[in-house]
Order: sequence, then structure tokens, then C-alpha cells
Amino acid sequence: SYAGVHVPEGDKTWGFLLSGRPQRFDIVDVDTKGKPVSGSTTADVELYKIQWRWWWDNNNDNSLSNFTEDKYNKLIRSQPIELTNGRGSYTVTLPEEEWGRYLILVKDKRSGHTTGSTFWVDDYSWQTRRDNNDPSSAAMLSFTSDKTAYNVGDEVKLTIPTAKEGKALISIETGTKVLQTAWVKTTQGQTKYSFSVTKEMSPNIYVNVSLVQPHAQTLNDLPIRMYGVIPIMVQDKNTILKPVLSMPSEIRPEQKNTITVSEATGKSMTYVIAIVDDGLLDLTHYKTPNPHDAFYAREALGVKSWDVYDQVIGAWGAQLERILTIGGDAEAELAAKTRRANRFKPIVSFMGPFTLDGGSRTHTFSLPPYMGSVRTMVIAASDNAYGFTEKTVKVKKPVMVLATLPRVLGPGEELQIPVTVFATNDNVRDVKLSLQSNPFIEAGGVQTVHFTASGEQEVLFAARVKNNTGIGKVKVVASSGKESDASETEIDIRNPNPPITQVAEATLQPGQSWSNTVNMIGDGNSAKAILEVSSLPSMDLAKRLDYLITYPHGCVEQTTSAIFPQLVLSQLMDLSDGQKSQVDFNVRSGIQKLQNFQQTDGGFSYWPGFYESDEWGSNYAGHFLLEASENGYNVPSSMLQNWKQYQRNKALAWNVTEAPWYGTDLEQAYRLYLLALAKAPELGAMNRLKELKFLTPEGKWRLAAAYYLAGQPQVALQLTKGLPVSFPQRPNPGFTFGSELRDEAMVLEALTVMNRLDEAGQVVRSVAAKLSQEDWYSTQTTAYSLIAIAEFSGSNKGGKKIILTGTAGGKNVDINSTAAVSQTVIPWQADKGAVQIANKGNNVLYVRVINSGQPFSNQTVPFVNNANVLQVSVNFLTTEGNAIDITKIKQGTDFVARVTVNNPGMRGQYSNMALSQIFPSGWEILNTRLFNTEGAFKSSLSDYMDIRDDRVYQYFNIRSNETLTYYVQLNAAYTGKYFWPGVYCEAMYDHTISGGVTGKWVEVVK
Repeated sequence: SYAGVHVPEGDKTWGFLLSGRPQRFDIVDVDTKGKPVSGSTTADVELYKIQWRWWWDNNNDNSLSNFTEDKYNKLIRSQPIELTNGRGSYTVTLPEEEWGRYLILVKDKRSGHTTGSTFWVDDYSWQTRRDNNDPSSAAMLSFTSDKTAYNVGDEVKLTIPTAKEGKALISIETGTKVLQTAWVKTTQGQTKYSFSVTKEMSPNIYVNVSLVQPHAQTLNDLPIRMYGVIPIMVQDKNTILKPVLSMPSEIRPEQKNTITVSEATGKSMTYVIAIVDDGLLDLTHYKTPNPHDAFYAREALGVKSWDVYDQVIGAWGAQLERILTIGGDAEAELAAKTRRANRFKPIVSFMGPFTLDGGSRTHTFSLPPYMGSVRTMVIAASDNAYGFTEKTVKVKKPVMVLATLPRVLGPGEELQIPVTVFATNDNVRDVKLSLQSNPFIEAGGVQTVHFTASGEQEVLFAARVKNNTGIGKVKVVASSGKESDASETEIDIRNPNPPITQVAEATLQPGQSWSNTVNMIGDGNSAKAILEVSSLPSMDLAKRLDYLITYPHGCVEQTTSAIFPQLVLSQLMDLSDGQKSQVDFNVRSGIQKLQNFQQTDGGFSYWPGFYESDEWGSNYAGHFLLEASENGYNVPSSMLQNWKQYQRNKALAWNVTEAPWYGTDLEQAYRLYLLALAKAPELGAMNRLKELKFLTPEGKWRLAAAYYLAGQPQVALQLTKGLPVSFPQRPNPGFTFGSELRDEAMVLEALTVMNRLDEAGQVVRSVAAKLSQEDWYSTQTTAYSLIAIAEFSGSNKGGKKIILTGTAGGKNVDINSTAAVSQTVIPWQADKGAVQIANKGNNVLYVRVINSGQPFSNQTVPFVNNANVLQVSVNFLTTEGNAIDITKIKQGTDFVARVTVNNPGMRGQYSNMALSQIFPSGWEILNTRLFNTEGAFKSSLSDYMDIRDDRVYQYFNIRSNETLTYYVQLNAAYTGKYFWPGVYCEAMYDHTISGGVTGKWVEVVK
């Protein structure tokens, strides 16, 4: 949307708004068609006063240095305004003495678009007003030099307009000091002055001239003193290097090529060489760096000059006042200067640094398979001298081959791979082509193409994807006589089906044995089996952690949930060095990712790029950052400090009237707990919350932990006296994304913090037992439960030991640990893994074998729609809106996927919905953000959209009895047989709200 600002014409007088009177500005928020938007929106209004400043600068038209005036903006006030149906107003009254030019800016908070208008404010006395501080005055002296740039040793000739019997003080200055000064007697008309350029004057100097006339003279009406400054550029030839690059204008890939580097005048230098694909450089209009221009850029004048001539009586002429009054309100506007598969390996080669002591030096290099052009760049330096050179060369072979592939592929899919053969030499006739098989791609056959002249031809190779996942490679070999070429392309072979988990469990008494056999799900790259042994009731740690880490969506809560439990995992179980390294990498990556969510107010938004902070998300993400910092991770201090300020502001401004709503008091209590954890408790806000009539038991537990951390354990004990440790199921988890289990886990954390470990031991068994059940839990519930259990285990060092022996997948298992949980990976023997173990300790052990993987397409579990809860349907349409059959679609066809999501209204509004659409490998997604915004295929609004190689995720809320429709534009790009995994929609924090459409096999035909 675009916001427009309109200044009312009726209030203007003499081209400006009258000061001292209220002035109203109409603000209109319109869409791309120019129509006011509906509903309530917010805009930020900023009012600036435009003030003038001056300097000497270069005019590109005549290459002369001129006195220049320009403006800068001083912020007067800033405030948000509410717009209703796209319209609002802003009223301002400026005092009469605050006349001048102003700027009003309006920013649309939804789109970020900014617009504005400038205007004058004055009263009727503007014609007689004088400003003795205006630098644009008769005291300015304009003088010139014979050139604007000089070499060291040249003579600078100044011409200064003067009257006779005066004196001129000429000062030659740099960015840091005064080099020399001289007094010169003036002559009638013009005074000439010259001086020699030295190397100290590089890269530029400023010549400052102060012209003084005899006091009280009457021969002219000029002031007793005038002054002026001009810049002069100075070039020192000794600071310039001239590297020379010698290499053929045409080179071949995959063979040795040579580069010879020298300096034109034989100087010594140190240099680097970069060879880069011209196509990459063109993306950003990249220019070869010129270090001399950077190190010898023009310096600003760093010398201040002043005098007291303005205070001398009679310093001005009798007929001309210092300030010339100029009428009019003309404006002068500034000119407008305006590790996945590596599918596209960049042609980038960097060599050096090398040192050359006169003469020349030759380097050898080879490029990977490539056809096009590259730019070779040499950057050189020596003592305070710098230089560069470049050369663009062609890269080609007589015969070259290129395979074109989809972005991803899936197991069992069949496709026709287009292979393009280039003959760059007229002597090439017959070219033999072959596509090689590998562990991921099954192909074969040889084809021959015939050329009568240079050019290109395309052939198709049939290929089938094996039941394997990972990074596959497609290699095509072309040969013609002695010439040959090969093209190898990496591609992700992914299984589009969601992972499933199977669990086998047992409780082993002391001395008891147990055996089990697990079968592989899917293929060996995605399938894994883990033996989990716990001295606590089993919590399905491996399964729950895997769920958090592989969860496809990425709001601030889910991003935090994926990494927070890993941060405290070492308190729960013994980690190997490899596991510690992986956890360390994941936590550091999570800290970096969370920076994309932080807002200017210090809070964290729910999705990246949102303009407002989410309060619970800010609590949760900040909690993780505090713990990460405490554990020695590098959390940017500004990130934490801004978050603490946000928390403090929210805590102090919290409105008690919100408390009857479920979750609001818990949100405030969590905020206060975190401030106490950060050693910055807000006791006033804590006391106000404690006295709240409607404070829930969940909120009391969290507030009690805050008091304990703030050094008031008696208050904490009093608050929790008689409180339950488990809670009834809430009809709606609300904006805390919670559940009764999440709240119970928060009680467990509070008991652990308050060192009430006996009570915590009873709660931890309850939380662990619920996690071990085959129930669905949200990312928030799963993560917080694991966090609370880990923190309890870290505090309860006197726990029971795990002593267990046996074999798992043919591997010996010997566990002797005081950790609460121990995990062992079960190796696959073919597609099975056998487990035989015995409890050698004195306490009960809880054992689970957790088997997970992604089933192949023929094992897909169908989606079930509950018509009373959520209805999801999908249709495919032509670009004209007619139905199209996707089971067999012609290559090159543009079409549209239309997904309809309906809330029947049985359970009210649904929040935090996620719609997942994964498409067949042979279909290409057209960028919905660019093309799916207008006309018949305009999608319903969503909170956030994530477009990836083969899938589109959309997130939204849906009201009761509301139907939302989403479109994705597609193209049938590659012939073959592919699997369409279907469509799935779910509430991310309530598994009972879901629906979808089951996938099927589809074809793209010629």
C-alpha cells in the first residue's frame, strides 16, 4: 500500500502556511490501485525542520569548485496516528518565531512505504526579516585556481578578485593541519599568487583566503573582511602502481592455463589474483576494486578558522548591508543518485598474495567445466602505492555438454533429463553422449548427435530415481574424436513424505533381560533407531527431540523450541564429543537466527519481518538467550540489553484489567521471572501482580520462582502454599501456545529453582510419563517439558545409576552412568536391527527402542478430514480458470493449484494454522509473491509465507465459518512420472485441528 500526504491549499498565504495557526494535513493510505484501504491502520508521522549548511564542492558541469549550500533535517516531533478506512489527519501549530522550511514524512507500518511533503511556514513580516547568521552573504569571496587537479611538482596559480591597499592571508591546509601561510598585498582588480605542490599535499588540500581591507575605507561598499575556500586535488605519481596482466583472450576449462603478472615501470609489489564468472559479477554490476581511489580519496577539511571582524565597528560598507533579502519560495531538489546439494558451483578462483620484486611472474590455474567468460582481476600494493588491472577472457571447448534438472527429485520417480550439446567449432561432426548410473540415479544408453556446423542440440535421457535419499549426482559424458567433455550436477534426492516413528518399550527390573528386533522405515539415509535407557520413567527423549529439530515451520516459538532443549541436554544425558560439537553448532546458529526476529523495541516478532513484537515469543526467546549466555555462548550484548529494556517496559506498563483473560497473568509472571533471572527484578511490578484478585495458580507458581530468585524465599513459599501442580485442560491454549502439560513443566522448573527437589521428583515422573505416551504435543509443550526435566536432572545429582549391558545391531552396549538418560544408536544390519540387553544395576530401568524414518511413496498414510472441525480441498485450474487433470499434464503448461480451507464453526476461531503444499519434482513453482497478487487468482491474506524449492508454507488464522483460498502458480517443466505428496493443513498448537488431501502419482508428458 502507498500512503499519500496532502497539504490543504486553502490555508496557504503567499506560498506558505501561516505560523502561529493550527494547520491540518490530510493523510490517505491507498492500495496499488489508488483506492483507500479498508479497516483500521497505523502510520508514523515525523516532522522535520530543514536547516541549511554550506561547503565547497565540485560541479560536474564545469569542473569548477563552487560554494555550495545544502540542507539537513532536524527532527521536531514523531508520533503514530490511527487511520480509519485509509484516512486520517495530522494537526500542527508552530510558534511565530519558528519560521522556515519543514518536511513531513509519513510511514505506512504495514508495507514500510514512506512518503512526504515539504512546506514553508512564515508570517506576513517575511519580506523585512534579516538573518545575520546566514552564511550566504556578501562576506563570501570567490577566487579560482588555474586547474582543479595537479601533480607533485606543479605550480598552482590563484586569481583573487581584490581592491588595492588591502591584504590577503593565504592558508594552505589539509584534513589535519595547516601546511603553510602567507600575507599578500592586494592590487586593484586581481591579485595573483602561486605556490608549488609537494607530496605532503596529496591527496588534496584546501586554500583558505581571508581578504582584509583598510578600516573605514569608502572607495567600495564591500566588508572590511571577506573569505573563501577552494579544494585542490593533488596526485602523486609515486603512489600509483600499474600492474600488467598477460593471458590468452580465450582459454579452455579443465586444463592448465597461465597468467603472467608484471608492473609497467618495474616496481616491486604484492598482489592477489581473482578469476570470477562474468555472470556472477553482472548480478551486482561489480567493478574491479581500485584501491588507490580508496586510500587516496578526497579528505574533508579538518582545520577550523575564525576571527572577530564581525564585532569591529565600521566593518561594513555604507551602501550594502551584509544580508541580501531575496524573495520567493522556489525549491531546489537534489538529483537522484540513485550442506545441501551445490547445484550451481560458482566459477571463482582466488590466488595469492604473491610478491613481485621487479620483472614478471607466471601462475598456472585450471577452471572446472564451464562455458562463458570470466574476468581476471589483479589488485596490487606496495608501500603507499596501489593499483589494479583486469581482463575478460572467453572460456570454451570445441565440445561442451550441459544437463538440465529439476530443483529436487524423489525416490521412485522417473524423468526425461534434457541434455544440451554445444559444438563451438565447425570441425565437430558426430558427438556421442552417455548418462552414467550411480547409487541414486538409474540410467543408461548412448545417443549420438550430428552437427553440420557449430551450434547446439538437445537430447533426452530416460532416468529413474532409486529408493535412496541424499545428494545424488547426474553425470553426462560427451565425446567427439579427441575432444570430450563431462557435466556433473548435484541434486537433492528428498523423500517428500513426513517422518513417522515407531516405539517399542519395556520396564526392566534389576537382573531382568529384554530383546527386540526393529525394521528399517524408508531408506538408510533417513531411517534411524535409538536405544534409550532411563532411570526416570521414559520420556521418549529421542523421539521428542527429533520432532523439534525436524519440525518444518519456523516462527520464533518453534525456532526457540528446536534449540532450547539442546542447550540443557548435557544435564540430562552424557554426550559424546560429536554430539557436543553438533549441539554447540545448533545453539550458535539459533542465536544468529533469532537476531532476524528482534524488533527495534527489543522484543521478538512471531515471524521474521513482522513489524510488532510477540509478548510470549519475546519471553521465550529471551529465556533461551539468558541461559545461552550463562552457558558461555556469545550472545550480542546489545541484543540482550534491548530485550531487557523491552521486558522492563512491558512489565511496568502491564494492565491489571487484562488478568481475567487466561494467560495474561502467566505472561506477566513469566516476564517478571525472567527479569529476576537476569538479575534485574522489578519488585514493584511483582508486588502489584501478587495482589491481583484473579491471579491463576499457573501465574502464582511462576511469580513465586521470581520472588525466590529476587531473594525473598518466604514470599515464594507463601504464594505456593496449597497450590496444585497440575491443571485442567484449557479450551484454547491462547497466545502462550501452552497446554496443561506445558504448565505442569513450568511448575517443575519453579520447584527446581526453589530447590524443593522432593516435590519436584514427584512432578518429574508425571511429566516424563506423559511425554512417553503416544500423544501429540506441540513444540512449546514438548520443548518446555524437556527443558524442565533436564534442569531437574542437573540439580538432582543424587539420582539413580544406569548399569546395563548387551548388544544393539551387533554392537556391544556397556552403560555405567549417573545421567538420567542414556542413548545408543542401533546400527542397521541390512534393513534390520536386533537388541538384546540386561539390567545389571539395583534399580528399575525404563527402556525404549525408538525407530523413525520417512516411508516411501507407496507406504503413504492417507490424510483424514473431519468435516466438523476442518475441511481442506484442492483443485487444479488452467490459467483461464478451467479444471485440469494433473494425472497427465503436458510439458510447458502453466496452471494453478487452488487450496480451500474451511472452518465449519463448531469450535470458534482457529489460530496459528499452517498450510503445507509440497509439489512434484517435475513441477516448478512460479514465485507467488510476484505473480499471485491480482485478478481471479488472488489469494486470501496470510500472516507469513515461505516459498522453498519444491514447497510452499502459508500461516494464518481462520475465523469461525470462514473459508480461505490460496493459489500457487505452477509450470509442468520436466517430462516424467513424479509423486505429488498432497496437501496438509494443521493448527500448530492443537493436533485435533487438521485436514488434508492424500497424494498420488502424476505424469508430465511431451
